[in-house]
Amino acid sequence: MNNISKKVILEIKNLRVEFGVKKKKIAAVDDVSFCIYKGETFGLVGESGSGKTTIGRAIMRINELAGGKIFFKGQKISGKISKELDKELTKKIQMIFQDPVASLNERAKVDYIVSEGLYNIKNYKSEEERREKVAKALLDVGLLPEFADRFPHEFSGGQRQRIGIARALVMGPEFIIADEPISALDVSIRAQVLNLLSELQKKKGLTYLFITHDLSVARFITDRIAVIRKGKMVELADTEQLFTRPYHRYTKALLSAIPIPDPAREKQKALQVYDPCCHDYANNPPGWSEVEPGHFVLANQKELEEYKAQYAKAQRGNTNRRSCDKNR
Repeated sequence: MNNISKKVILEIKNLRVEFGVKKKKIAAVDDVSFCIYKGETFGLVGESGSGKTTIGRAIMRINELAGGKIFFKGQKISGKISKELDKELTKKIQMIFQDPVASLNERAKVDYIVSEGLYNIKNYKSEEERREKVAKALLDVGLLPEFADRFPHEFSGGQRQRIGIARALVMGPEFIIADEPISALDVSIRAQVLNLLSELQKKKGLTYLFITHDLSVARFITDRIAVIRKGKMVELADTEQLFTRPYHRYTKALLSAIPIPDPAREKQKALQVYDPCCHDYANNPPGWSEVEPGHFVLANQKELEEYKAQYAKAQRGNTNRRSCDKNR
């Protein structure tokens, strides 16, 4: 686990994002709240279309909010803000995009692509300083400074994504939104990019919002995970806590779908299919509740009592195991 302080760097309160016009508006994100601590990797997981990327784009101020507020280092960054704050946010919050092909301008050289943010806010004093910043950013992601004079089509998928990471790093950010950064890459290169992100985090003290649909990847790189379904957050916990003791049936269904690298065990495993009808919310609507320390779930009163009973049973089991170990 990374060196995480309990200092909140980003806070989202009752976030709501809508698409469409007038009566045809659809809530892509509905009443989502969470905070991210400085130095951690916070994961957002869920199926395609669940609203994960929409949340990331809302933080980047690409998507307008229909409701709620976003705070960065205690300062409100949603809605109308000053030009000075907008310039500061461009430096401090950066995004790594999903598709390393579509996110890079094929007609521009790497030097310009990595420098684009620097040009936009004039974040350099001289041409020499700009070139030095580009060279350092390329070295940070494992690329040679000479690559600055090449075009994107001359690179592999993994190298392109490294260029995308360099473009974010050159601004000197504190907070990076990584939107499915490895999903478009070959399996053989995914671990390299994940390890690179981990190394950069330790070296530069970065904080990540890591968006993915792959729970095995989320388990590898994140410290805490929020599970999103149809724009609503259904569960939030420390990564290992969520994998060890999931409560919400949707979370359990996602976890059951993770492939097992053993053909015999994979063939025997039982997939859980999530059916929203399993919840009886007609007369007892759900609320956001803490089942155990740091583990939150969307549940009504009946479900909450059931989850707390599961937690109590697990705690008794742990106590009994510890007692047996002492008596050996």
